[in-house]
Amino acid sequence: MSEHDARREPAPVPSIWTAQSRVRLRTLILLRWLAILGQTIAVLFVGYGIDLEFPIATAFVVIGVSVGLNLVLIALRRSQELALEWEAAAQLGFDAVQLAALLALTGGLQNPFVFLFIAPVAVSATVLRPSVTAMLAALTFICVGVISVWRLPLPWPEGGNLELPPLYELGVAAAVLVGLGFTSVYAWRVAAEEERLNIALAAVQAVLSREQTLSALGGLAAAAAHELGTPLATIHLVAKEMARDLKPDDPHLEDVQLLVTQSERCRAILGQLSAKREEADMMMQRAPIRSLLEEVADPHEGLGAEIVIRTEGEGALDVRRMPEIVHALGGIIENAVGFAETSVDVEARWDSETLEITVRDDGPGFSSAVLARLGEPYLTERDEGGAAGGLGLGFFISKTLLERTGATLTTRNRRLPAHGATVSARWPRSAIEAPAL
Repeated sequence: MSEHDARREPAPVPSIWTAQSRVRLRTLILLRWLAILGQTIAVLFVGYGIDLEFPIATAFVVIGVSVGLNLVLIALRRSQELALEWEAAAQLGFDAVQLAALLALTGGLQNPFVFLFIAPVAVSATVLRPSVTAMLAALTFICVGVISVWRLPLPWPEGGNLELPPLYELGVAAAVLVGLGFTSVYAWRVAAEEERLNIALAAVQAVLSREQTLSALGGLAAAAAHELGTPLATIHLVAKEMARDLKPDDPHLEDVQLLVTQSERCRAILGQLSAKREEADMMMQRAPIRSLLEEVADPHEGLGAEIVIRTEGEGALDVRRMPEIVHALGGIIENAVGFAETSVDVEARWDSETLEITVRDDGPGFSSAVLARLGEPYLTERDEGGAAGGLGLGFFISKTLLERTGATLTTRNRRLPAHGATVSARWPRSAIEAPAL
């Protein structure tokens, strides 16, 4: 992400009346059908299975209102559409009120099904913004308060009458409130993390697509050079024959000679394209480990910190030059240069089994809060000294790209008396070593 993009003013948040939620109408309709089915079974079982007295007809009227709402929604809207935020909030609010009406007919807070109030709020937390979920939670708790006062007795076998103490009912109300809060926060955090990961993974895919596009353009240039070689050779031959047949004083001789020289120039350009493509193919296939590190570090030279490259291992090592590794190591070195005071060490060590590339800087190091969360997308913390901790999406992309190549990434602070951060990537040698020629 460029500096310009990072400083750009954030887009205004759309209002609840125009914003789309992350849930389709058919999902809300399906959830309501499931609730209707469960409510119907419960009413039939209590009313006819165990023969308890309560206003069954009124209960079915309340359930029928939910049925009517679903039928209206199916008739008026395409179920595969995303619901507007206010539509989703209104439907979930209706579900909470409908459940309150049903519970009021069957004992209020004394009904063990009172904890179903958590369901609409949990759904809201996963698909709507937190402010809307907070309003829905407030509506739900108002419903809890209403049914604690206005309710019919809990259905009970004939001759019996169960009346729970008010203190117990208060405890039930408090439990519902705590359940609403905990479930809402948990569901919201899970949904937010999933959304952030999806956006970050899309950014990773965009990086890989760009690298693949550049590689494809190189192949296209080589193919064009190959295909154009034959007609250009024909043009060059014909032009030379025409120049040979023309007399020195012929007014067209200069034009034909120009055609010959330009066709020769085109052939030279196509030859260079083919040669560069072959060189690029060799570079993409393999590179000495030191050459790869120099290539990665070169764009960050002269930006305020000296970059020192060291290599040490058993014999020479040529590695596969994968775009993922080039981009990821470049991002890690860029972060190190940004935090370093004077120098950044880039070290490669290998043996017969593994290769480890380590990037160290002499900056302030990671704060404990940042170190515990490194690798999460869009992490924007500050270290203990107040320096900006720009280790969000870029570090997540680097970590993901390296892991795709078989690497294991570790992050830590340097041991005292040294100071600074250390990022190491370790590969099995078989995963990164270029095949023998």
